[in-house]
Amino acid sequence: MTTAPPRANLDAQLLARYDRPGPRYTSYPTAVEFSEDFCGDDYVQRLQALSADDEISLYIHVPFCEHRCHFCGCHVIATHHEEVAAKYLTYLEKEIGLVAATLKHRPKVVQYHWGGGTPTYLTPEQMVHLQEVVESHFDIQPGAEVAIEIDPRVTTTQHIDTLVNLGFNRVSLGVQDFDADVQEAIGRHQTEQETREMYAYCRDVGIESINIDLIYGLPGQTPESFQRTLDAVIELRPDRLAVYSYAHVPWIRGNQKRIDEALLPQRDEKFALLASAIRAFCDAGYDMLGMDHFALPEDELARALDERKLHRNFMGYTVQRSATMLGLGISAIGEAAGAYIQNQKKLSTYYADIDAAKLPVERGYGTSADDRLRKHVILELMCNLYLDRTDVETRFGIDFAATFAVELAELEAGPVQDGFVNITQSAIEVTEQGQLFVRNVCMPFDRYLREKTRDKPTFSRTV
Repeated sequence: MTTAPPRANLDAQLLARYDRPGPRYTSYPTAVEFSEDFCGDDYVQRLQALSADDEISLYIHVPFCEHRCHFCGCHVIATHHEEVAAKYLTYLEKEIGLVAATLKHRPKVVQYHWGGGTPTYLTPEQMVHLQEVVESHFDIQPGAEVAIEIDPRVTTTQHIDTLVNLGFNRVSLGVQDFDADVQEAIGRHQTEQETREMYAYCRDVGIESINIDLIYGLPGQTPESFQRTLDAVIELRPDRLAVYSYAHVPWIRGNQKRIDEALLPQRDEKFALLASAIRAFCDAGYDMLGMDHFALPEDELARALDERKLHRNFMGYTVQRSATMLGLGISAIGEAAGAYIQNQKKLSTYYADIDAAKLPVERGYGTSADDRLRKHVILELMCNLYLDRTDVETRFGIDFAATFAVELAELEAGPVQDGFVNITQSAIEVTEQGQLFVRNVCMPFDRYLREKTRDKPTFSRTV
């Protein structure tokens, strides 16, 4: 399947109409609905409800970075003090033991990911020890997706050799943008050469799949400067690409206050950056996945989209459709037995809970039957750009037209009229142009977005 590039000259009024705050739907309900009323005891019940046959995804959060980039939206601890990471690892090991002791069965892991922060902030020796701890409690299945995020600026060849020996088969290289002026504006200095060298080494030692992360909408980006980055990345020929929209949310992430808002591309300029990326990658033979990912046609993600089997969780787009994802480490988010769970975000409270032999849960959310129905609808549209209405009726025992009368009317009045969605009696299908606005297409199905009034900004803008 080849994705046609979108029209880069969409009507300015159309862009303005759809450019509004909206979720990215890494979960439904979204994290803003999580509540501190959900506690560690609730998580224990969910963990104990898992069966021996469940295949799970496992995420480990390593929060440390040597420097915090101005644009960063992650839960990060910037420090040069190695003893801070060493102490964290002792507590992470204890948390792994607590979770494993709560489970009634030894889990089968089919998707496994280290994120951050910068996981390669750890020394190779620390990485080996952490992996040994994980493998003492979890069974990583043959053929599992075993992935890690790496920063080429701090990752050594010894790190990569260690990862290969530990069974990691996918790496994601953070790049964002190669332009020196943009890097200066975002506080991240990373030469194209060091990225190329790290990429080449990963290929040489047999890493099966390499992803490169870019961001559009950063301060100082222009179509010309961004095109040079796109050309350089295409020359490398990674298996996958992620081109994220920069979410400027300084009211949530204080470090973003260091970004000069006057340098941020405005709506039409930002959309042009996205359109140039889609055009460049599609012309280079990549398929577009969801709203911001690309993969070579032979990649399993592209094949899954062809078969309408693509899935999405807190780790991104995946072929694994596991309903269970365990998050370990500070701020990590997981999903188990119909509930979302997020760990403590502060080291002090994370440590205090573990010292008390408690699962370090800060908040969570137990989903309702309506939540699970809407989650399915939103995920199918976000991932596969197609929703089989008949399958939804059978799966959930509903009359689709009656249940979603308000939502269908809202789609008809907007996205259908604007050519973003086709609706029939049997399906809802997102068009190639609508793929760029898939968040907007999903938003009518979000009951919380419809029914709740918020007194402060919550989500980034959709364009």
